[in-house]
Amino acid sequence: MNMRDIIPWSRGSQPAVPSFNGDPFLSLHREMNRLFDDVFRGFDAPALANRFPAFGSSWPKLEIADTEKELTVSAEVPGMEEKDIEVLLDDGALTIRGEKTSATEDKDKQFSEHFYGKFERRIPLDAAIAADKVTASFKNGLLTVTLPKNGPAPSSAKRIAIQPGK
Repeated sequence: MNMRDIIPWSRGSQPAVPSFNGDPFLSLHREMNRLFDDVFRGFDAPALANRFPAFGSSWPKLEIADTEKELTVSAEVPGMEEKDIEVLLDDGALTIRGEKTSATEDKDKQFSEHFYGKFERRIPLDAAIAADKVTASFKNGLLTVTLPKNGPAPSSAKRIAIQPGK
Protein backbone atom coordinates (compact mmCIF):
# COMPACT_ATOMS: atom_id res chain seq x y z
CA MET A 1 0.00 0.00 0.00
CA ASN A 2 1.26 3.41 -0.98
CA MET A 3 1.33 6.11 1.73
CA ARG A 4 -0.49 8.53 -0.62
CA ASP A 5 -3.52 6.19 -0.64
CA ILE A 6 -4.01 6.76 3.10
CA ILE A 7 -3.87 10.58 3.03
CA PRO A 8 -7.51 11.85 2.67
CA TRP A 9 -6.73 15.01 0.73
CA SER A 10 -4.94 13.11 -2.02
CA ARG A 11 -7.71 10.63 -2.81
CA GLY A 12 -9.09 10.99 -6.28
CA SER A 13 -6.39 13.34 -7.43
CA GLN A 14 -3.82 12.75 -10.08
CA PRO A 15 -0.41 11.47 -8.99
CA ALA A 16 2.09 14.27 -8.57
CA VAL A 17 3.97 13.76 -11.80
CA PRO A 18 5.54 16.92 -13.14
CA SER A 19 4.04 17.86 -16.48
CA PHE A 20 6.51 19.66 -18.66
CA ASN A 21 5.13 20.86 -21.97
CA GLY A 22 8.14 22.84 -23.06
CA ASP A 23 7.24 26.07 -21.22
CA PRO A 24 8.46 26.01 -17.61
CA PHE A 25 6.32 29.01 -16.59
CA LEU A 26 3.15 27.41 -17.95
CA SER A 27 4.01 24.21 -16.09
CA LEU A 28 4.62 26.17 -12.87
CA HIS A 29 1.32 28.03 -13.35
CA ARG A 30 -0.62 24.76 -13.76
CA GLU A 31 1.02 23.18 -10.73
CA MET A 32 0.28 26.23 -8.55
CA ASN A 33 -3.37 26.23 -9.66
CA ARG A 34 -3.62 22.51 -8.87
CA LEU A 35 -2.04 23.09 -5.47
CA PHE A 36 -4.49 25.84 -4.53
CA ASP A 37 -7.46 23.86 -5.86
CA ASP A 38 -6.43 20.90 -3.70
CA VAL A 39 -6.05 23.08 -0.60
CA PHE A 40 -9.39 24.90 -0.96
CA ARG A 41 -11.35 21.79 -1.99
CA GLY A 42 -11.60 20.67 1.64
CA PHE A 43 -13.21 23.92 2.83
CA ASP A 44 -16.36 23.63 0.67
CA ALA A 45 -15.69 27.16 -0.59
CA PRO A 46 -17.58 28.37 -3.64
CA ALA A 47 -15.65 28.35 -6.89
CA LEU A 48 -15.84 32.13 -7.36
CA ALA A 49 -14.46 32.80 -3.88
CA ASN A 50 -11.51 30.52 -4.70
CA ARG A 51 -10.73 32.42 -7.88
CA PHE A 52 -11.30 35.89 -6.40
CA PRO A 53 -10.81 35.59 -2.62
CA ALA A 54 -11.01 39.35 -2.03
CA PHE A 55 -14.43 39.50 -3.68
CA GLY A 56 -16.12 36.45 -2.25
CA SER A 57 -18.99 36.76 0.16
CA SER A 58 -17.16 39.25 2.36
CA TRP A 59 -16.78 42.23 0.04
CA PRO A 60 -17.09 45.09 0.71
CA LYS A 61 -15.26 45.02 4.02
CA LEU A 62 -17.40 46.32 6.89
CA GLU A 63 -16.90 48.00 10.23
CA ILE A 64 -19.87 48.05 12.63
CA ALA A 65 -20.06 50.22 15.76
CA ASP A 66 -22.93 49.76 18.22
CA THR A 67 -23.68 52.35 20.90
CA GLU A 68 -26.74 52.90 23.10
CA LYS A 69 -28.17 55.51 20.73
CA GLU A 70 -27.15 54.33 17.25
CA LEU A 71 -25.63 51.69 15.05
CA THR A 72 -22.99 52.79 12.52
CA VAL A 73 -22.01 50.65 9.53
CA SER A 74 -19.02 51.65 7.41
CA ALA A 75 -18.25 49.88 4.14
CA GLU A 76 -15.07 50.22 2.07
CA VAL A 77 -15.96 50.56 -1.61
CA PRO A 78 -12.86 52.02 -3.26
CA GLY A 79 -13.08 53.15 -6.84
CA MET A 80 -16.86 53.51 -6.75
CA GLU A 81 -19.22 56.47 -6.74
CA GLU A 82 -22.37 56.99 -4.69
CA LYS A 83 -24.55 56.58 -7.81
CA ASP A 84 -23.30 52.98 -8.14
CA ILE A 85 -24.35 51.99 -4.59
CA GLU A 86 -27.80 51.23 -3.19
CA VAL A 87 -28.62 51.10 0.54
CA LEU A 88 -31.86 49.45 1.69
CA LEU A 89 -33.44 48.96 5.13
CA ASP A 90 -35.93 46.11 4.93
CA ASP A 91 -37.20 43.23 7.09
CA GLY A 92 -34.87 43.98 10.01
CA ALA A 93 -31.74 44.04 7.86
CA LEU A 94 -29.52 46.59 6.17
CA THR A 95 -28.63 45.72 2.58
CA ILE A 96 -25.74 47.35 0.72
CA ARG A 97 -25.48 46.49 -2.95
CA GLY A 98 -23.81 47.93 -5.97
CA GLU A 99 -22.08 47.36 -9.25
CA LYS A 100 -18.60 48.29 -10.35
CA THR A 101 -18.20 48.70 -14.08
CA SER A 102 -15.16 49.15 -16.27
CA ALA A 103 -14.66 52.68 -17.54
CA THR A 104 -12.24 51.77 -20.30
CA GLU A 105 -12.48 49.37 -23.18
CA ASP A 106 -8.92 48.33 -23.94
CA LYS A 107 -8.78 45.38 -26.31
CA ASP A 108 -5.00 45.09 -25.87
CA LYS A 109 -5.23 44.13 -22.18
CA GLN A 110 -3.79 40.72 -21.57
CA PHE A 111 -4.09 40.70 -17.79
CA SER A 112 -6.19 42.66 -15.30
CA GLU A 113 -6.59 42.31 -11.53
CA HIS A 114 -9.42 44.82 -11.32
CA PHE A 115 -12.77 43.42 -10.23
CA TYR A 116 -15.86 44.45 -12.12
CA GLY A 117 -19.25 43.10 -11.18
CA LYS A 118 -22.08 43.16 -8.66
CA PHE A 119 -21.90 42.80 -4.89
CA GLU A 120 -24.37 42.64 -2.02
CA ARG A 121 -23.98 42.53 1.77
CA ARG A 122 -26.92 41.95 4.09
CA ILE A 123 -26.45 42.86 7.76
CA PRO A 124 -29.15 41.61 10.15
CA LEU A 125 -30.16 44.22 12.75
CA ASP A 126 -31.12 43.10 16.24
CA ALA A 127 -32.28 46.53 17.43
CA ALA A 128 -35.37 48.60 16.70
CA ILE A 129 -34.26 51.23 14.18
CA ALA A 130 -35.91 54.61 13.58
CA ALA A 131 -36.20 54.12 9.80
CA ASP A 132 -37.13 57.74 9.10
CA LYS A 133 -33.91 59.01 10.71
CA VAL A 134 -31.41 56.73 8.95
CA THR A 135 -28.66 58.62 7.09
CA ALA A 136 -25.93 57.57 4.68
CA SER A 137 -22.84 59.47 3.57
CA PHE A 138 -20.13 58.68 1.05
CA LYS A 139 -16.64 60.15 0.90
CA ASN A 140 -13.35 58.88 -0.58
CA GLY A 141 -14.60 55.32 -1.13
CA LEU A 142 -16.08 54.96 2.38
CA LEU A 143 -19.83 54.54 2.77
CA THR A 144 -21.11 55.29 6.30
CA VAL A 145 -24.68 54.43 7.29
CA THR A 146 -25.97 55.73 10.64
CA LEU A 147 -28.99 53.92 12.05
CA PRO A 148 -30.50 55.64 15.13
CA LYS A 149 -32.07 53.23 17.59
CA ASN A 150 -35.75 53.52 18.41
CA GLY A 151 -35.53 52.54 22.07
CA PRO A 152 -34.64 49.17 23.59
CA ALA A 153 -34.26 46.18 21.31
CA PRO A 154 -37.38 44.07 21.03
CA SER A 155 -36.90 40.77 22.78
CA SER A 156 -37.87 37.82 20.65
CA ALA A 157 -37.34 35.44 23.55
CA LYS A 158 -40.10 34.87 26.06
CA ARG A 159 -39.40 33.39 29.46
CA ILE A 160 -41.82 30.65 30.38
CA ALA A 161 -42.35 29.96 34.06
CA ILE A 162 -42.01 26.35 35.17
CA GLN A 163 -44.89 25.17 37.33
CA PRO A 164 -44.28 22.63 40.10
CA GLY A 165 -45.61 19.17 39.28
CA LYS A 166 -48.94 18.07 40.70
